[in-house]
Amino acid sequence: MVGRDSVEPEGQRGQLPGSTESRPTASTLRVATYNVHGCVGMDRQRSESRIADVIRSLSADIVALQELDHGRARSARVDQAGVIAEQLGWHRFFHPAMRVAEEHYGDAIVSRYPIIVRREGELPGKAPWYCRETRGAVWVEAETNLGTVHMINTHLGLGRSERILQAQLLTGADWLGAVPDGAPTILLGDFNTVPLSLTYRLLTKQLRDVRTLVASRRSFRTFPTKFPAVTVDYIFVNDALRPVNVEVHRSVLARVASDHYPLVADLVLANG
Repeated sequence: MVGRDSVEPEGQRGQLPGSTESRPTASTLRVATYNVHGCVGMDRQRSESRIADVIRSLSADIVALQELDHGRARSARVDQAGVIAEQLGWHRFFHPAMRVAEEHYGDAIVSRYPIIVRREGELPGKAPWYCRETRGAVWVEAETNLGTVHMINTHLGLGRSERILQAQLLTGADWLGAVPDGAPTILLGDFNTVPLSLTYRLLTKQLRDVRTLVASRRSFRTFPTKFPAVTVDYIFVNDALRPVNVEVHRSVLARVASDHYPLVADLVLANG
């Protein structure tokens, strides 16, 4: 089905106003994952516009977002994914991982390209007592300059046992196993885990961590923005895609806008 929150695309591709990075070539797809912390920055101010400005500066094509509110009193009952997408002139789809009456909280994908939702759902696992948060995932299909690309955005739990169950589900028959054979596929989001953990090893049995496929001396630590200490945000791809550049977007604005930095990757077709 078509994403229920679709909006018209911005039309003209190219470098975005205020971008600090040049656009990749037409044969390159730029994707990013960004935990926006309810659009509340390190200054404790909520600003959907500031998050949109960070995304605009990425010059990305498709961005996976985590920790968004929809209709919640604490966020003036706004549709945060909708506000961000409308300011960018992009398409969007929001998946509520948690629902309490009319208040929703979850993850979204915003995209220059129209998106078709293939699957959305709650992830299994018992959350630890200190964070009773339901987790979810959303899988969309986009017709991009690389052709049809499948993208799954997720935000895994804080408990080790729940993350393992969630990784098993995402790598199983209903999610990655249901993607057409050989189709370019991206799994990205906030995985709340470190490299070489069991959760990480489960995911990399089927996919490749883009950070490991580029020659770089840069640090890929994304959290927290005030003093990046750990890598918890990842972009994984299958064999149909190859990264040509991967970086953490550490702009002055991004340092304040959320407690996570965006992770960005430029991707090309592996056989291109």
